[in-house]
Amino acid sequence: TYNLKMEKNFVIVDANALLHRSFHALPPLATKKGEPTGAVYGFLLTLFKAIKDLKPDYIAACFDFPGPTFRHREFKEYKAQRPKTPEDLAGQIAKTKEVLKSFNISVFEEEGFEADDLIATVTAKIQTEGKGLKSYILSGDLDLLQLIDENTKIYTLGRGIKETVVYDREAVLKRFGIEPEQMVDFKALCGDPSDNISGVLGVGKKTASDLLKKFGNLEKLYQKIEQEQTDIKPRIKEILLKNKEQAFFFRNLVMVNKKAPIEFDIEKCRFGGFSKKEGLKTLEKLEFYTLVNRLESLYNENA
Repeated sequence: TYNLKMEKNFVIVDANALLHRSFHALPPLATKKGEPTGAVYGFLLTLFKAIKDLKPDYIAACFDFPGPTFRHREFKEYKAQRPKTPEDLAGQIAKTKEVLKSFNISVFEEEGFEADDLIATVTAKIQTEGKGLKSYILSGDLDLLQLIDENTKIYTLGRGIKETVVYDREAVLKRFGIEPEQMVDFKALCGDPSDNISGVLGVGKKTASDLLKKFGNLEKLYQKIEQEQTDIKPRIKEILLKNKEQAFFFRNLVMVNKKAPIEFDIEKCRFGGFSKKEGLKTLEKLEFYTLVNRLESLYNENA
């Protein structure tokens, strides 16, 4: 059939973020044997919706690797406040990988790196090897807004798991008042409680946004302060000078690594070459009978 969609899309799935979001958003589901499956079900609802909306030519899923990352080595309090992954969710991560495998979707994970770093690495590789491909990062949180550019957007969840929002440069500007490239400096200044990053104590979101609008980035901000060429309020100026080292340290911590050591072959991520029989078998094994019709239509569209 003739494809009317002019641009080709690559969907990169932030698997752990979606599973966590689904686990907390949906009532617990289980198979007849009592195996929890709610997070996998929510994950697939979102994935199927993204496939229907974005009609991807390529898909890959990125997972966190269990255990500490290079960020934990640099800052032992990193994410320390987060509760341990519930046992009912931990068991569903392996099930999700099994489902992805049955749909012939490439899975990436790498010891010492977070899924965010793998996603950043995949988007960077797509830009160098992808011949004009557009990337959509399917995620449940907004840590990856820093990656948005003319070829990369974030497809994220609104309320619950049925509503979706697409973030591009304009949407970031509208919500935060700054450009996507400034998000790492923004977090370095005002912190990110979800990652246990305090930022510069005394600098809130509004102040951080105003400073970045005026000066562009941390380097230029501190350059002007140190040359005394600025009209920043004395209290804020004092706080910033006192916490300069901390601000740059946190910026390095929240910046994603685009050079994770993964083996990436764009053609191995091409979507559509899966066996409908395998897919159905996996869904039936998990007792997701309501998703069978959705798979039928996905298969027919992408076969």
